[in-house]
Amino acid sequence: MSLFYVIQGTDVPDSLDRRLSTRPAHLARLQALRDEGRLLLAGPFPAIDSADPGPAGFSGSLIVAAFESLDDARAWADADPYVAAGVYAGVTVKPFKRVF
Repeated sequence: MSLFYVIQGTDVPDSLDRRLSTRPAHLARLQALRDEGRLLLAGPFPAIDSADPGPAGFSGSLIVAAFESLDDARAWADADPYVAAGVYAGVTVKPFKRVF
């Protein structure tokens, strides 16, 4: 039985160029989760109060998706292209209980 998990990445300073160059690979993994019916939501945190933060970039990302276990969610998060490219300073993975 799959459960939901929150994956929250926190960006390093000045991550925008790395984010943009790695974004297609990052989105392809999210698309695969969506196609499997496992993705609840995903998106970045703008660094400023704007839908399009421009050169200010982003401060991190949030993904909520279904996995078989916390270990599976962590393994998926560890394999994210943003991790390999050094976009994230750190990633937190936690169980999530959907109520609404």
